[in-house]
Amino acid sequence: QVQLVESGGGLVQPGGSLRLSCAASGTTSGYYAIGWFRQAPGKEREGVSCIRRSEAGTTYSDSVKGRFTISKDNAKNTVYLHMNSLKPGDTAIYYCAARSGSCSNTPGSYIYWGQGTQVTVSS
Repeated sequence: QVQLVESGGGLVQPGGSLRLSCAASGTTSGYYAIGWFRQAPGKEREGVSCIRRSEAGTTYSDSVKGRFTISKDNAKNTVYLHMNSLKPGDTAIYYCAARSGSCSNTPGSYIYWGQGTQVTVSS
């Protein structure tokens, strides 16, 4: 069983930056992927980015590519999402999630979820 805790959200102005953290505990060894998702009120949950624990490859949605960067520190069991050039459209609750195997942008394919952290981009 894996527990995930997000942190780092907050209020930022358009064009600003935030770094989100996803700390994992429990059974975290082996082949698995950590994905970042976001959900705004009244909207579907969408995939943002993903990284595998044992591989270097990463994925990004078209809406954040070039602005967001996902990274990991396996020794700390932590995945980060560096968000730059933030826009009001990035406002959402951001979740991290874990699944066995490779990356996916489908929320239903992930087994474990964190509680989420609020990101608000507004002037």
